[in-house]
Amino acid sequence: MRGVMLTAAAALALALQAGDGRAAAARDGKALFQAKCMMCHGKTGMGTGLLARRVKPAELLLRTDLKSDFVVQAARLGIGNMPAIPRGQVSDADLKKIGDFLATPPARRK
Repeated sequence: MRGVMLTAAAALALALQAGDGRAAAARDGKALFQAKCMMCHGKTGMGTGLLARRVKPAELLLRTDLKSDFVVQAARLGIGNMPAIPRGQVSDADLKKIGDFLATPPARRK
């Protein structure tokens, strides 16, 4: 019985740590998005205006169809009028955090 309780306690601790890690990554992704992307992809940004011609909603923070890999690829290679974002400007790790943040449904973002 004691072994089962210890196993359950260890599993709960790991789950809480994983949840804390995801929450921290989401906060990091949000902060990185605000620092690196909002100037063009905020509500009144040029990128949002250009996207509005093709996509509804155009504001990235309102989208529910974005996948992390797509965000990373679009940023690295450029897409439409958006220029490619070099690694010297945004690291692969930071870009992944931004992609993960945008791929999280808006209702679940903190």
